Amino acid sequence: MNEYVIGVDLGTSAVKVSAMDHDGKIIAQQSYGYDLHQPHPGYSEQDPRDWLYGTTIAIDRLILRDGIKAEEIKGISFSGQMHGLVLLDADGQVLRPAMLWNDTRTTKQCEEIKKKMGDRFIEITGNRALEGFTLPKLLWVKENEPEIWARAKSFLLPKDYVRYVMTGKQAIDYSDATGTVLFNIKKNAWSKEICDTFDIPESMCPPLIRSIDEAGTITDSYAMFSGLKTTTKVFGGGGDNACGAVGAGILKPNMVMSSIGTSGVILKYEPDANVDYHGALQYECHAIPDTYYSMGVTLAAGHSLNWFKHTFAKGEDFTEMVNRAAKRPLGANGLIFTPYIVGERTPYADADIRGSFIGVDSMQNKYDFVRAVIEGITFSFRDILNIYDQHGQDFDTVVAIGGGAKSDFWLQLQADIFNKKVVSLTNEQGPGLGAAMLAAVGLGWFNSLQDCAKKFVHFGKEYEPQPETVKKYDELYKIYHQIYDQTKDLSHQIMKLRNSWD
Repeated sequence: MNEYVIGVDLGTSAVKVSAMDHDGKIIAQQSYGYDLHQPHPGYSEQDPRDWLYGTTIAIDRLILRDGIKAEEIKGISFSGQMHGLVLLDADGQVLRPAMLWNDTRTTKQCEEIKKKMGDRFIEITGNRALEGFTLPKLLWVKENEPEIWARAKSFLLPKDYVRYVMTGKQAIDYSDATGTVLFNIKKNAWSKEICDTFDIPESMCPPLIRSIDEAGTITDSYAMFSGLKTTTKVFGGGGDNACGAVGAGILKPNMVMSSIGTSGVILKYEPDANVDYHGALQYECHAIPDTYYSMGVTLAAGHSLNWFKHTFAKGEDFTEMVNRAAKRPLGANGLIFTPYIVGERTPYADADIRGSFIGVDSMQNKYDFVRAVIEGITFSFRDILNIYDQHGQDFDTVVAIGGGAKSDFWLQLQADIFNKKVVSLTNEQGPGLGAAMLAAVGLGWFNSLQDCAKKFVHFGKEYEPQPETVKKYDELYKIYHQIYDQTKDLSHQIMKLRNSWD
């Protein structure tokens, strides 16, 4: 009998499920989209039940449409969008829409955290309090929705909610727990000090498990709902960035990952918790047991390009649009874009900054603007790489995944702007591949994720930086890097005025 693992990639716009065999070959895939709700500026919410329905429908299609037998599915694991807050009552029912990672309404709560705890907060969590994290969301609900807070008995993150419905057991893995900033990264435990400081009952914090640990098996009710067997094992899984790193083979310190999805991430494997970036980068537990990773985030990476296409090139083929932008001159005929269209996280941690086009000229055409957006996103990644340089962290290879890895033009652009070798993957599946690998190791198919990567991860074409192009982009980046400081006050004034009109 064939045996498969399923990797569930629970993203911001859709869920994708992938069935893989012992050799890491994708046997079948299904996906299902769901809506994002933004009722007010800075708000970003989803109904957790949409994730559950989408995941279940996608799994059901693997069985009914792709012919995978339910008894052949031996294990399931997850990659999930990070930081989102799912509040549950005493019966495990959802109390309100989930507040997502890109929800920026919690500036006041972040300031409260900083005022009460200062640098002690960074010492405990390895991170600054940022709007996207889970703790500020808990404090926002506590302050603004006291009737809901009074009924809240536990919280989960997005993938953990789906796993909870599948197994009937609440839990959170270490990689997502660190992203709540309620977690003591040195002690690998929930922080009593932080819970006590902000009057959050420790009982609300779910049990902790490793990403490769078995969280349970499919319940009778979910088996009836989905078509799965109750013998199928369900594993902890990890945050999307941790799983993306596993699926990209980022398993040693000389490599970093460049991931362009809705948001953008530069991520580096860290062997221990002893590196101190003073909160300039996020520091998280890895999905690989007893290791860590650091990362910086551009909030609107792929989202910036999707926004531009939806607004100004709606009917155009995406690939053709990028190909035509590749033919425009380096530097987009003097046009620079800053991708702060929903605020920014790294290196500025500014929820109120907004994006801009600098150097608009009547000689430019639409594809200069597209190229400027792509270059601006990539410059924002270089801002993150600068932090590693400042802390003496050396690496020689960038593994690219996501939207930026689907274009030869964008891969070479990254090599030239980063001045590093960039490598693509021949079987690039992003976080979903990492999730499947966690299930494969959890089942005992492999002794470790490193062993699993030898079968599941395959590196492809390499892109070397071109010295003359590197020099030109260095000059352009020096200008780009000044724009935030030059425009932030005006941007904040505009946001304040707009909000006063709402």
